[in-house]
This record gives sequence, structure tokens and C-alpha cells, in this order.
Amino acid sequence: MANIRLIRQRIKSAQNIAQITKAMEMVAASKMRKAQAAAVSGKIYAQKIYEMVIRLAAKADAAHHPLLARPDVGAGKRLVVVLSSNKGLCGGLNANLFRFLLSEYRDMANIDYISLGKKGTAFFVRTGATLKADFSDTANIEAKISALTDMIVGSFIAKEYHAVDLVYNDFVSVIKQLPKKKTILPLTIEQGTPESESHEFLIEPNVAEVFDALLPHYLENQIRDAVLEAEASEHSSRMIAMRNATDNAVSLTQELTLLYNKARQEKITYEITDMVTARLAVAE
Repeated sequence: MANIRLIRQRIKSAQNIAQITKAMEMVAASKMRKAQAAAVSGKIYAQKIYEMVIRLAAKADAAHHPLLARPDVGAGKRLVVVLSSNKGLCGGLNANLFRFLLSEYRDMANIDYISLGKKGTAFFVRTGATLKADFSDTANIEAKISALTDMIVGSFIAKEYHAVDLVYNDFVSVIKQLPKKKTILPLTIEQGTPESESHEFLIEPNVAEVFDALLPHYLENQIRDAVLEAEASEHSSRMIAMRNATDNAVSLTQELTLLYNKARQEKITYEITDMVTARLAVAE
């Protein structure tokens, strides 16, 4: 016969787990909506910056700009910036990202890594990869993005690297996040002028200076967009994981309740049987 007290304790534990995971699901859903709204609101701003870069590239000597130059592949290493999460409990999000990373970069000896996320830092330590910098502990997102952009631009201009990639989870939908690789340096600027704004503008102090100041800002905006996409993916994946955990805890509670009721019924049956047996023995 099953231990009724033990079953009751397990039911209580499953109910507590369901309450905790449900609360975590709601928190993750709230954070996901904020990150998604931030990513969407920045799209218009990013598009305007891109249109300005295209317009100025047509007027400036863009071919000789250091951020647009294409150095020899053998001139330096490749720099890969990996955006992972700081916390777990988000399903297979980080595992899928690292699996994608290993498939894309099989020769890790000639690659330096920058990590944004403690899970990524731990992964690079385990694999013995070259970790150039770790921005996981930087709480302020804008400070993190600004410092990262300065480091990337300085290293690329100094020709330490021939290319810089971003690897992160792209937010496709609430239930779908896909690992993505984006090459951000050298910058690729399409020549031409946006059709919607073909008229001339007065640019001060001059086109070259504005273009030089705008390119790092354009690069910073690309990194910011990837960070927001990665955050939305993390919170979405955690929300789904906590929802599944809640459903499993509720299902386990129902199964244990049935087992508890069956055990109580068995106990009552045995007690009645003992009483009847004892009465018959006394009657004889």
C-alpha cells in the first residue's frame, strides 16, 4: 500500500512548483513584450539612419573609408560577437545557439570571441576558445553597446581583424527563435539615393565629416538591434519553457491526486475488512 503522507507531500511540492513557474512565465511574458516593443520601435530609426548612410555614401569618398575597406582575409583573425543569456531556464535556446556556432565556425583557432551573456562565457571557457572580452556583467545596455562598438571599430581599423560577425537568436515569433549570423564589418553600403527622398540637403560642416561620424553610429544601431532581438528571444523562450513546466506540474498534481485517492480508498477498505474480521472472530 502506498504511503499516503508521502503522496500528500509530493502533491504539495508539485502545486508549489506550478505556482512558481506560472509566476516566472508571467514575468517573462512582460519582459518579452517590452523587448519586442523596443525592437519594433527602433526599426524606423534604423531605416532612416540607413537611408542617410546611402545618401552620403553617394557623395563621399566611401570606397576609402576604413570601415568599408575589405582587408585581405589572411591579414588578421575573425572576430565573432556571441549574444547569449545570463540566466538559464529558457529551454534549448542557448544549446541551439552554441550548436549553430560550432557548425558555422569549425576552425576556432583563428577566431576571437566577445561574449554578451554568462552562458556564452561559460561555453567558451569549456571549449578553450579565445575570449577577447566579456560584457556579461554590464547592466546598462546602452553603455554595453557603446563600449562594444568602440572596441570593434578600433580593432577593425587597426586591422586586427578582417571581419566581424554577430551571432545571436533572432526573434521570429513567440514560439520560434532561430540562431542567426550577421557580418557587420566590413560594412556593405548599397550605392544610390533613396527614391522617396531624392532632393538635395545642405550638409554641414561637410559630407565627409558627417559620413565619418554616422558610420559608427550606424554600426552601433545594428548591434543594438541584435541585442534587442536576442533579449526578446530569451524572454519568449523562457516564457514557453515555464508554461510547459507549469503544465507538467499540474499534470503531475492530477496524477498524484488520483494515486492519493486510490491509496485512501485502499486504506479504508483494509480498515473495514479488519473490523469485520475482528467482529466475526468475537462472534464465534
